[in-house]
Amino acid sequence: MELAEWTHIFNKKANNLKHSWNLKFDENIVPDKPNPGWKQYIRNTSARFDCSMCSREWPSNWVKVVFHMRLVHRQGGTVKVRALRQNCKNCDDAPMEDPTITPENISILMENLVEKIRIKCYNQNLGKKSRPFRSFDVNSPHEPDHCEACMKGICTRN
Repeated sequence: MELAEWTHIFNKKANNLKHSWNLKFDENIVPDKPNPGWKQYIRNTSARFDCSMCSREWPSNWVKVVFHMRLVHRQGGTVKVRALRQNCKNCDDAPMEDPTITPENISILMENLVEKIRIKCYNQNLGKKSRPFRSFDVNSPHEPDHCEACMKGICTRN
């Protein structure tokens, strides 16, 4: 995942918030266990994966992205993000692979994230519904044994 691209899109979407916000990837955040003072938002999106062992590629419409956010009024806000991974079903001991998310779906994720920041950190509710992500044509079923979100108990397809 390209932090620069995510940050650029996030900054465009968050420019109307009352405070400055920054976005950073954090592989250490634990789904459903935000640190005290942090709020959580989990969103589903579509992505592609590439196996680093056999070069197999596969799409998934069940990729969970976890956001932990905190606003400190004098310092601004921070969002930590972690996209959960999948591994190849064809390779033994395949490593977990990071998803490749399209710029369009990153934009949708960031738009929905800013709405959640407004709700959870500023107590605003504009009545907007989350914008749906662009899904892929997927010909095989979701594989819970190869999905990090399923292993962590947060995937709704499990």
